[in-house]
Amino acid sequence: MARRPARPIFIMLALAMLGTTPALHAQLDQPTASEVLKLERDLHNRMTVPVRIGSQGPFDFLIDTGSERTVLSREVATKLALAISGTATVVGVAGSVPVELVEIDEISLGKRTYYTLTAPLLDDRFIGADGIVGIDSLQDQRVLIDFAANQMLVGDAATLGGSRGFEIVVRAKRKSGQLIMANAIIDGVKTDIVIDTGSDSSIGNIALRNALSRRRTMQSTTLISVTGQTIDAEMAMASTINVEGLKLNNVVISFADSPAFNRLGLVQRPALLMGMSQLRLFKRVAIDFSMRRILFDLPTGVAGPTPF
Repeated sequence: MARRPARPIFIMLALAMLGTTPALHAQLDQPTASEVLKLERDLHNRMTVPVRIGSQGPFDFLIDTGSERTVLSREVATKLALAISGTATVVGVAGSVPVELVEIDEISLGKRTYYTLTAPLLDDRFIGADGIVGIDSLQDQRVLIDFAANQMLVGDAATLGGSRGFEIVVRAKRKSGQLIMANAIIDGVKTDIVIDTGSDSSIGNIALRNALSRRRTMQSTTLISVTGQTIDAEMAMASTINVEGLKLNNVVISFADSPAFNRLGLVQRPALLMGMSQLRLFKRVAIDFSMRRILFDLPTGVAGPTPF
């Protein structure tokens, strides 16, 4: 079979801070072996969904609402004896790397089955799972993250309970497949926010960093991506993130000149990839691609500004 020419694939998963603490006092130039091992343990503790590949499985896949493609680990591809069908370039949060591709004839997620997917291969020690479900498999679905039950579900809105129990519903615009909350304010700065379930950290672009840097001291840190690459970053604490009345206080943000923002067209205006550390402040979060809405279920005892 002829190999396909390399082409860029955008994957934005598993970016975490290394050598840092909430107190913002540590600095690190390169990740040590112990820190990488800790990251691998953290990744393997993440919520996954069961996925079947043909008649095989189920396999444990992460859901990454920031990535455009579904990904398979090299180890699962070897187990299933999937032949390499081509090569591509993966554009991640820390840079670009060449990868091999395989063809997946059939993949099942919940009640949905998808056919003939081309998936890039990455190492499972950096994925932290058997694979990644990207937005190519989520465009007409809702992703429900139930932190109280420690589970993640994928399905249509009606099957997953509709809007019952969600105090805040934020309408989003679609760009490059991602849902973007365009009316957020971070310490007085209007900011576009992408919900990124594949990242623990929240990462701001350079435009946001420049807008906020006059007001606070930045600390150096290093970030590591799903490809195993690292990128230098700065880190600071934002006092308030406000999205249509939804308010988060004292949020740690890393700032990096990541190619992820270029790929999303989020360079000129301040932008933020909001990771799981912030989402875990809620009981539940639903990302509804079909309705272009993001829904938040507030913790017990916290009143929402405009109950839905």
